[in-house]
Amino acid sequence: MSAGDGYEYLLRSVVAGDGNRSLSTPLTRYYEEAGTPPGYWLGTGVHAFGDGQLTPGAPVEEDQLALLLGQGRDPLTGDQLGRAFPKYQSVADRIASRVAELDAGLTGEEREVEVARIEAEETEKGKNRAVAGYDYTFSAPKSVSVLWGIADAGTQEMLVEAHHAAVAEVVALLEREVAATRAGVAAHDGAVAQVDVAGIAATAYDHWDSRCGDPQLHTHVVISNKVKTLLDGKWRSLDSRPMHAAVVALSEHYNAVLADRLTGTFGIGWEQRAPWRGPQSIVGDRRGS
Repeated sequence: MSAGDGYEYLLRSVVAGDGNRSLSTPLTRYYEEAGTPPGYWLGTGVHAFGDGQLTPGAPVEEDQLALLLGQGRDPLTGDQLGRAFPKYQSVADRIASRVAELDAGLTGEEREVEVARIEAEETEKGKNRAVAGYDYTFSAPKSVSVLWGIADAGTQEMLVEAHHAAVAEVVALLEREVAATRAGVAAHDGAVAQVDVAGIAATAYDHWDSRCGDPQLHTHVVISNKVKTLLDGKWRSLDSRPMHAAVVALSEHYNAVLADRLTGTFGIGWEQRAPWRGPQSIVGDRRGS
């Protein structure tokens, strides 16, 4: 998730239940009208904000998102957390800067060739954006969502509790085994070490259905890229490599924990099924006559 106005994507859709909320609509009113529960804080890293007033489970406020994910600042005090998010030139600005440096002695045709080359190179590179966070989505298997959708209120509550417990276990695993930062300088024969962090700070948003309107119990967990280093207490960025590499493992761990909890609670069983790919056409019989 990009820094700056990237957090507005959250406010428009994820925070508002995958809808398309106008940013002029207060979230409090949206929650009342749509029935979408407000987001809440996750992770032991939230204790590092302010003077420790913020705790996991506390509701997330819109201005807190703007500070942390929009500006890289403490969501309570507004203090800058480590280095400010870097700002990058747009593609158009990079092109204009390089074109301005072209040799004035080029002929018209030579200049056209060079401008075309610069435009192609910069367009291929795309727009650079600072990373403000990572958006993970933990979605219950469809059979669980269907069970939740047709169950009575008491059973629904137990299913949601199992889902929340599975998400919490995955976040705890991510804090123990995945989340880390890097310290040191890679340039000029320096060295970079991967070091531990004081937990992660994340915001979670529960949604009850898919964009098609069918039951789909899932939770978006948005993890801030700002983490406090245990080594020296400085605020740094998460090492992105293990965060990306662990996506499948974290997803499978969520599925396994959820299945185990539901089996223990309801005594239900599980079986693996191949996804249905629709009717298959037979082009020919390769076995011969």
